[in-house]
Amino acid sequence: MLDFAWVSRNLPHIMELLQEHILLSLLPILIGLVLAIPIGIFCVRWSWLYPVVLLCSSAFFAIPSLALFVFMLPYTGLGRTTAILPLSLYTLALLIRNVVDGIKSTDESVRQAASAMGYGTLHRLMSVELPNAVPVILGGLRVATVANIGMASVVSVIGLSSLGDLFVDGTQRFFATPIVVGIVLTVLLALVADLSLVAVQRGLTPWSRRSATR
Repeated sequence: MLDFAWVSRNLPHIMELLQEHILLSLLPILIGLVLAIPIGIFCVRWSWLYPVVLLCSSAFFAIPSLALFVFMLPYTGLGRTTAILPLSLYTLALLIRNVVDGIKSTDESVRQAASAMGYGTLHRLMSVELPNAVPVILGGLRVATVANIGMASVVSVIGLSSLGDLFVDGTQRFFATPIVVGIVLTVLLALVADLSLVAVQRGLTPWSRRSATR
């Protein structure tokens, strides 16, 4: 049974942990996305590069997050960078494939039509290929966002603040309330982030809504 008195007394601290968790979860998403788009474009333009990048990103993603956080400690210290850098790289590893697949999903006839209209390579990329890739990229971004929100809890094990502090506290004291609060807030944060990305996708791809209503 939940101890609501404990929740009330600790609400300011819980909100601080939630804010820190949001920062540790969403900043890596932004960094990973900014890096994944140009790398994905390079992989499409120079196809020999893609297998190398894919192999490296897959190998990196196989590394357990806790092991990577611990590995970073001697180099970055007990600060946010220790969490943000690995989570950014995890996001990058997830998104590269989506960026490449999204750009490649543009029909060749559409590319040829754009070229016939006088679009150069860069103009075609920005006006045709990347807009067409938005649903695929944002699909990967939704997965990466939810994964990051979950992995950000692990940083509490090495002494960084996040909602994971509630799990550690509850486990050490055999007290269920902090654990339940941490789970609920983590799930709600993931749900809000996912729904927000769905709204962004609908805003960026109005043509998909029109085709769905036909």
